[in-house]
Amino acid sequence: MAELLKGKAVASAMKDELVEKVEALKAKGITPKLGIIRVGAKPDDLFYEGGAKKTCSSVGMDYEVFEYPQDIGQEDLEKAVVEVGGKKDVHGILMFAPLPKHLDEKKIRSLIPVEKDVDCMTLGSAGKVFADDQTGFPPCTPTACMDMLKFYDIPLKGKKVVVLGRSLIVGKPVAMLLLREHATVTICHSRTENLPAVCREADVLVAAVGRAKMVNADYVKEGQIVIDVGINEDPDRPGKYCGDVDSESVEPIVAKLTPVPGGVGSVTTAVLCKQTIMACELQNS
Repeated sequence: MAELLKGKAVASAMKDELVEKVEALKAKGITPKLGIIRVGAKPDDLFYEGGAKKTCSSVGMDYEVFEYPQDIGQEDLEKAVVEVGGKKDVHGILMFAPLPKHLDEKKIRSLIPVEKDVDCMTLGSAGKVFADDQTGFPPCTPTACMDMLKFYDIPLKGKKVVVLGRSLIVGKPVAMLLLREHATVTICHSRTENLPAVCREADVLVAAVGRAKMVNADYVKEGQIVIDVGINEDPDRPGKYCGDVDSESVEPIVAKLTPVPGGVGSVTTAVLCKQTIMACELQNS
């Protein structure tokens, strides 16, 4: 059976380091602060917000929630985002997306200052990630994947890594981060020919396709490491969540597997805080 790579230990180790960094900044009279922009009150947004606030508090950071009504107009939200971005005591900004359909999300995202864009919402931040400029902040989920691989001492240099999924949120940025570690990366998607066979070639498989239990025994091989990024409603258990990996069929075969829940997702709020602290350090260097 596969060794389960649980996120709790990773997040705990990260928090210990973050506490030290926050204390060092506070000694200079600076307290890192996360600004959370939320339109409406979707349950998923509120759940993630609660986790982010809890993690901020646990490492000694400040946070402030900027909540706006679901029916806010384009001009009003643009003005609000500019105001939040201009606050000197706010070092990192998280904006929940997607925004309501009546809003021009692309325009609103562009108003977040790149130096405070700690979840890669802007094209400027994405450009830094793809240009390997490490002053840019990748999205938190791909960064959490990399932090888990590092924590569990999984070598990447020269290894074959297959990324299943090509989204701007996970697939493409995690491929860039893997290349930074000298992995040999293949990006796959729904139109890839012989998809299961391509996935079986990987030393490390990152499943980020957004389809519940799609990756089954046909996609994996013995000795493989599987990072499951998916968060989906479990079709077999109403009210429960599952990943992109069918863990029942995959776990007896592969060497290591991240569980869902309790894997990558449990590290993302720690990454959000880590990147906000980094932003604070850069803004006050």
